[in-house]
Amino acid sequence: MIIPRLVIAGTSSGVGKTTVTLAILAALKARGRQVQPFKAGPDFIDPSHHTAATGRPSRNLDGWLLGKSVNREIFARAAVDADICIVEGMMGLFDGSSPVNEIGSTAELAKQVDAPVLLVIDGSAMARSAAAMVSGYAKFDPALRVAAVLFNRVGSDSHYQLLKAAVEQETDVVAVGYLRPDPAVTIADRHLGLVTAMEQGAGELYVRLAKAAEETVDLGRIEALARSSGEWTVAVLPPVARSQGCTVRIGVAQDPAFCFYYPDNLELLKAEGAELVPFSPMNDRLLPDVDMLYLGGGYPELHGEVLSQNVSMRKAIRQFADQGGAIYAECGGMMYLTQAIRNFEGMSHEMVGLFPAEAVMRRPGLTLGYRTMELSHDCILGAAGTTARGHEFHYSTLVPRGSLDYACTLRDAGGLSKGQDGVSIGNVVGLYTHLHFASQPKIAKSLVSSGRRTSPRLSVSPGGVM
Repeated sequence: MIIPRLVIAGTSSGVGKTTVTLAILAALKARGRQVQPFKAGPDFIDPSHHTAATGRPSRNLDGWLLGKSVNREIFARAAVDADICIVEGMMGLFDGSSPVNEIGSTAELAKQVDAPVLLVIDGSAMARSAAAMVSGYAKFDPALRVAAVLFNRVGSDSHYQLLKAAVEQETDVVAVGYLRPDPAVTIADRHLGLVTAMEQGAGELYVRLAKAAEETVDLGRIEALARSSGEWTVAVLPPVARSQGCTVRIGVAQDPAFCFYYPDNLELLKAEGAELVPFSPMNDRLLPDVDMLYLGGGYPELHGEVLSQNVSMRKAIRQFADQGGAIYAECGGMMYLTQAIRNFEGMSHEMVGLFPAEAVMRRPGLTLGYRTMELSHDCILGAAGTTARGHEFHYSTLVPRGSLDYACTLRDAGGLSKGQDGVSIGNVVGLYTHLHFASQPKIAKSLVSSGRRTSPRLSVSPGGVM
């Protein structure tokens, strides 16, 4: 079968590939297409905008985190009813986990899903040099098909015509249009990336982006490029089968402070028998009736005052843990479970207080990179020795205010030790690392089993002990 698919890649970070991707996604949706978005790499924010622009959950694909077979499986499942699939790359086309190989790069992923590449170039200050740049990117890896180029930040049609002539007369790559510099379609940036779609309230933004693409981008040619992909040689798989065990209700924190979740993590939990119940630590006063909690990452440091003032929710989560409830927390969620969060301005806000530490924001203190996690002892994530892959990206650090117990050790993409992670107490584990459960499906199974085991609601059935 043919799955029309295209990878949108940049020459480097900062050329505007997210703006270009969103413009194309929104324009194709406005044309009535079912557009399935994907994001290369472990990003959460760009996919939130993809989802808002298309109405379909954007999926993360990553050569280092997941590998070829899992990437293709995730791709095939999501693409089953789509008219066209668009993958937004990460960083520059050839940037990945190493400076000397393609692992984790957009180029590697494009080959894994056998898709042509649309290269985004900042054309604001060049003319014939664009041809040299395109030629280099197109020839660097003969196994990769760089099929087209789109120029961003081009101020006039006459400038675009110069760029187009240079590229098409001196390379085999076609130019499919450009976008003008326009503050009206710019998404605000901050310390972890773009402002999330949840906060942007961005419906009008996507309308403007779609209009911009309709005016200066050859969308018909982009669709034709996507249709030029080869046959999809792996069978499109049915939805993940749901476990037949008793349903475990998992409270999932979802609000502007906690919004970083891989859709596949949530679906793997559901496949193991979970019912996901959204709640807001910012706005709700009480926990819903649940058997365990999942506190994802996000921006708790920006909402410290609101989170701190919601004393009843903080007490409810503390009581849930004290009664043996299972809680899994990642990055921002883990920070929320400490005694306090100290923001960039030095102001400290009281948090849940399960972990004897303060999470302190430090602007020079960026921690970034792929991680392999290995459990050093049994916990709600699984048995000692279990490994999974994930990613760290944070500006905070834990300052202990007492003894901290850790559940796992970390190594980076090169295999070097990165210390410990997974602060644990009772049935609560909080990691800085964002794990992708598809790298180790036993994680989802163990979490749901932990919720089933620790829940008073599920511990006794009408026929006796379960």
